[in-house]
Amino acid sequence: MIRLVIFDLDGVIVSTDELHYLAWKTIADREGIPFDRKINNRLRGVSRKESLEIILSYSKKKYSEAEKETLMKQKNDIYVASLKELSSSDIFPGTREVLEQLKQLGVLTGLASSSKNARLILEKIALTKAFDCIVDGNMIAHSKPHPEVFKKAADILQIPYENALVVEDAKSGIDGAKNANMLAVGIGDAGTYEKCDYKIDFLTELIPIIKFINMQANS
Repeated sequence: MIRLVIFDLDGVIVSTDELHYLAWKTIADREGIPFDRKINNRLRGVSRKESLEIILSYSKKKYSEAEKETLMKQKNDIYVASLKELSSSDIFPGTREVLEQLKQLGVLTGLASSSKNARLILEKIALTKAFDCIVDGNMIAHSKPHPEVFKKAADILQIPYENALVVEDAKSGIDGAKNANMLAVGIGDAGTYEKCDYKIDFLTELIPIIKFINMQANS
């Protein structure tokens, strides 16, 4: 029985992947570190600090912790500045309808993101009040694939982990969901990952899955 659906933010509700890429690309270019979209794919779903460590692994220079903190701040400043153009028109099609349908079905909704800017993004796209709980990078010690962010969302809403389903667009998020003993729905390319319980191309495909699971549970 599914009583809670937990959504990742970036790549599921809205896409700021390109903004992240351009911000990291700016930092890498300044430092003379090779950085392309293939490397960028390794950063999906992981924290800012872990992303930086991946990028710096391509550099011959050794960076102090203070230098790393400076680079992370510079990247975040570039990224946050680029968010000023973000608006509700950037939400993926069908998102609001799916959230409303889940509410009508009596299913709670949570947002679980490793990003420390998740609430800012939600404000920009006018979705802050659309979720029953929001867990972001400021509230967790471990990023995906650690299950902490998903477990915290379920704990806040007092829902057993086995009654929660996670929608993710990255392998690290799928792994995190499975590590939390939750069902995992892969959207887009993540749907090809063998650990996914279900695959969808669009959020609107989620409702029939929830109805099917709950019908089976009640039969």
